[in-house]
Amino acid sequence: MAGLRVGHAGRAGGGWLSGTTVVLAPEGGAVAAVDVRGGGPGTRETDALDPRNLVQRVEAVVLTGGSAYGLDAAGGVMAWLEERGRGVRVGPDPAHVVPVVPAACVFDLGRGGDFGARPDAATGRAAVADAAARESGHAVDVGAVGAGIGAVVGQVKGGVGTASTVLGSGITVAALAVANAAGSGIDPRTGVLYGQLFGAGAGAGTGAGTGVGAGADAGDGPAGAAGSAGAAGSAALVTPPPPEVHAAALRRLAEAAARNVAPPLNTTLAVVATDAALTKAQAQKLAGTSHDGLARAVRPVHLLNDGDTVFALSTGTRSLAETDPLALNEVLAAGADMVTEAIVGALLAADSVETPGGTFPSYRDLYQQ
Repeated sequence: MAGLRVGHAGRAGGGWLSGTTVVLAPEGGAVAAVDVRGGGPGTRETDALDPRNLVQRVEAVVLTGGSAYGLDAAGGVMAWLEERGRGVRVGPDPAHVVPVVPAACVFDLGRGGDFGARPDAATGRAAVADAAARESGHAVDVGAVGAGIGAVVGQVKGGVGTASTVLGSGITVAALAVANAAGSGIDPRTGVLYGQLFGAGAGAGTGAGTGVGAGADAGDGPAGAAGSAGAAGSAALVTPPPPEVHAAALRRLAEAAARNVAPPLNTTLAVVATDAALTKAQAQKLAGTSHDGLARAVRPVHLLNDGDTVFALSTGTRSLAETDPLALNEVLAAGADMVTEAIVGALLAADSVETPGGTFPSYRDLYQQ
């Protein structure tokens, strides 16, 4: 997505299995909005994104592990931005700025074995520095990176996934998802990923897996794994796996669940971005309809213990057709599709993980992909 940069930081091993992902906007910021539908969200500065409120643009969005503790990562991002004079101007001196950095967290506490091992301001600073070092529109690292290091969907290893598309109008719509949910991403009857059954078509998932490797992670173990599995696509996976493979996968999942210290908890997060010039109200509509993509890929969603949150960003380099009052519709539909593909990609990019905090097999290992 031209104009945007994504950075990751985190650790795996030594009790750790957590991290932070930062989506860095171009200088001057991006129009932003949010839609929170989970009943147990952990967020920061989301009220500032209400279309009725003052702030029009944000410099970055933070997605982080560590539950509410991990929201401290946003402080490190704010400090980094302040040092560069980026934020809402609040005084006569160019240095008098307050960066508005919306953030949301996933629950991954204790998955590495140490309940206290979680992101902080230093993790956030490392992630935004990683983003700033990237080229605009770079291929995004996926899999067990950043906020996806400790992600789990049901009993299956989750992570970060991405997807993007260019519409007939020339507008780009892209999504980054951190797939981490109490609900499942797998149809229990067949073993097929829900996102492949209910996505935009047989190609759902092929937009993900464009990562180039997780060079930003400071830790060892699975944090360095980035996925190319999404490139395999779902065309071969729409056909259900053999019944004996599915039965074996269910047995492995049951065995893992019995060994794990705690049941999986929430949350799935996403950032949907477009180069279409949107108002804050239009961006909020995009964030809301993009939740449909989450509902296609994970069941159940939006429960009381979920914190499911979708941010929308607009870089505004392309105008919507002024003569068509419904021109936004194709962007709304694509946002939902890209979220579904990004979640599928996250599940396909993940590698199995076993720590003192639990055993989390990957979809590819379970279904011999």
